[in-house]
Amino acid sequence: MTGPEAMSVTLDLDEVRALTIRCLEANGCDAANAAAVADVIHAAERDGAKSHGLFRLPGYVKSLRSRKVNGHAVPRVEDLAPGALRVVGDGGFAPLSQQLGLQPLIERTRAQGLAALAINDVYHFQALWYEVEPLAEAGLCAFAFTAAFPYVTAAGGRRPIYGTNPMAFGWPRPGKTPMVFDQASSALARGEIMIAARDGHDVPPGTGIDSEGRETTDPKAILDGGAQLPFGGYKGASIAMMVELLAGALIGDKFSFEALAADPGDGGPPGGGELILAIDPSRMGDAQGWAAHAELLFDQILSEEGVRLPAGRRHANRVKTATEGAAIPPALHDEILALCR
Repeated sequence: MTGPEAMSVTLDLDEVRALTIRCLEANGCDAANAAAVADVIHAAERDGAKSHGLFRLPGYVKSLRSRKVNGHAVPRVEDLAPGALRVVGDGGFAPLSQQLGLQPLIERTRAQGLAALAINDVYHFQALWYEVEPLAEAGLCAFAFTAAFPYVTAAGGRRPIYGTNPMAFGWPRPGKTPMVFDQASSALARGEIMIAARDGHDVPPGTGIDSEGRETTDPKAILDGGAQLPFGGYKGASIAMMVELLAGALIGDKFSFEALAADPGDGGPPGGGELILAIDPSRMGDAQGWAAHAELLFDQILSEEGVRLPAGRRHANRVKTATEGAAIPPALHDEILALCR
């Protein structure tokens, strides 16, 4: 269905998922891997997270066509320690490995009080809230970390060395939607800069530098030989370094610059790892009162007019897209249809 004056193409959410599966299977994905990626893209479009929805599908296809990514990956779970698990991703996209490791992580966390899941040998191309939200819905406090390609400078530097290196945190709220945040270590997420370049508008000051090291609001200058800046200067750079260590050295996977060195340059997702941590709040110090105590903080935050909790906009979008569908640019829709052929 076309939108007003053909400014957009609107798909209902079932169509988003079906189109994603169709496109991935036409380009070398088996049913299990295609369905797992489709779940991610469906969730992003449902929540209005456009930079991780159908916008990413051509990138997934590029890595299937280059054969960088194994579209028939069969991940496996390994037991590392009483509180540590690993999923070996078999060179596939991350979503199937995440789905495979989720329930074992929940079970291990409830048994031990806290647990860690390392995911290795995967290609990650999605927002991190997708990983922590189901853990928070299961009553667990959760963290997730992953690196990328080197896009972001160190503090005071001009050369990109860190990935955008997102981190996510989920907090359970019994009887309510979990509180979840997901943010990059960079001042702006890479996907938002790419969309700004596509749509022809500037990005906020402090987002990045051009190839000469000058700060710029031109997204194309940042993407073409420039670099992104960490949020908050050295503070964001330190967090980006922490994520490199957690998702790289700690679990035996690639740093961002190593991911780039191993990449064929196909325009698809970087190879690397992910670390997910989970804590059962009922096994900690305030086993009975932790949830009510947290609500005191949330009530204080929300008592000020105009303030919302993280993920509030995404959750509001869920209500909207359930009936109105997801709108995408016609050029993107045409590109995806062409990839299906």
